[in-house]
Formats: sequence, C-alpha cells, structure tokens
Amino acid sequence: MSARPSKTPLTSGLGSGLAAALALCALSVALVAGVAAPAQAADDQPRPRVLTVSGTGEIAARPDIANVDTGVLTEGKTAAEALAANTKAMNAIFAGLEAMKIAKDDIRTSDFSVYPVYNQPPVRPDGTTTDAPTIRGYQVRNQVSVTVRKLDTLGATLDKLVTLGSNQIGGIGFSIDKPEPLVDQARAEAVKDALRKAKIYAGAAGVTLGKIVSISESGGVAPQPVYAMKAMAMRDAAPVPVAGGTQKISSDVSLVVEIE
Repeated sequence: MSARPSKTPLTSGLGSGLAAALALCALSVALVAGVAAPAQAADDQPRPRVLTVSGTGEIAARPDIANVDTGVLTEGKTAAEALAANTKAMNAIFAGLEAMKIAKDDIRTSDFSVYPVYNQPPVRPDGTTTDAPTIRGYQVRNQVSVTVRKLDTLGATLDKLVTLGSNQIGGIGFSIDKPEPLVDQARAEAVKDALRKAKIYAGAAGVTLGKIVSISESGGVAPQPVYAMKAMAMRDAAPVPVAGGTQKISSDVSLVVEIE
C-alpha cells in the first residue's frame, strides 16, 4: 500500500514564517513602547512651583556734563548775504569755544538751513488777498550741539556764547558721562529688593524659597533737562546761573524663584 504524501513541511513552513512575523511585530511594539515610556513618565512628573516677583534699584548722582544747543540766525536781502553774515558769526563762536578749551569732538553741527522770508500781502475785509506773497529776504540758521565737561564753567560758557553773537540757544541737558558703574549698583539694589519681597511672600504663604530660575531687567539712565533760557536774559547775568540738580539711575528686574 502506497503512503500518502506528507503536508507537514508546507504547514510547518507557514507556521514558522507567521511566528517570525508576529515576533518581529512584538519587538517593534516593545521598542516603541520603550522609547515612549520615558516621555510619558516625564510628562507625569509635577512641574516645579515658582514665584515671580519684581524689584527696583535706584541710585542718585550728580551729573558731570552738560549738552548745550546754540547757534546763529541771520537774515539778508539775498541768500548769499545772509549766509556770509552767518558764516562770520559762527566762525567767531567756533573760535570762542576753542579758546574756552572745548574739544572739537565735543562740537557737532545739529542743524543748517536756508529758507526765504515772505512779505504777506494785505488782506481784504472778506479775507481774500490782493497779491501773492513776495520774497523779502532770506534767513540762514546754523546750530551746533556743544558738550561742556567742566560744569563749573557752564555759566561762563553760556555768557561767552551770547557775547560772541549766538542768538539761538535751546535747552540744556545734564547727564552723566560714564554711568555704567552706577547702573551696576542700581542692578544689584534691584535684585536685593526683589529677593526681599520674595522672602516676604514666601513667609506669608508658608513656603520655602528654592533656586532662582531666571532674572530679566529693564531700565537705564535718562538726561535731566533744564529748560531753554532767553538769550536776552543771559546778557543780564555774568556768568549765567545754572543748576544741574541730581539724576536718578534706576534698574528694574523680574525674578522667577522656585518654591518648595
């Protein structure tokens, strides 16, 4: 009697291939799960509690330099005539500033302009005019910004400028030449102020302060202006009385601190 052909090899081959595929899938799932598990665990961890508080530091100091806007306004029948008169007056001012030991680097032209001056025609009772405006001359304005580094000579400098022919003197701004060390002091005071507040809040809330997470700041130095004085008033004072007062240099910080 002949034996039936065996199907075991075919069936066995399929079974082993299927088993291998299932094993590979299981390994892939295990690998993915192994990678995702730490991220999931990290998300489950409670985030640290923090306290955000601001602080301000302020330092008062006397300014040590002054910036003066000065110049000459001239008028002539022609632009050339006005310009010639202006140039002569400005050359006298430059020579006077040099004689007062003002460095050339501390003298900067801030404005120069030439423009016509018009005669306005008469106005009728109904508000209309008979003719168009006509040019009667020209004006030339030349202004410079001067830095005075010896404040005890500022009054004499202003008086000298007017004597030399300056008829355009604007505001006087006082400032500190090198404010960086003072700004650093203000920063340190601001951090101390923020930490002082943080301790008060933590004590009131019954929590303990941990490490500082971040510090951010804003603030700086702003000039303290002295408002413009009339040139004619300056002629009556020798030297011109001025006062620089004091400047406040401030820094604002924001602290984020962990609490336990």
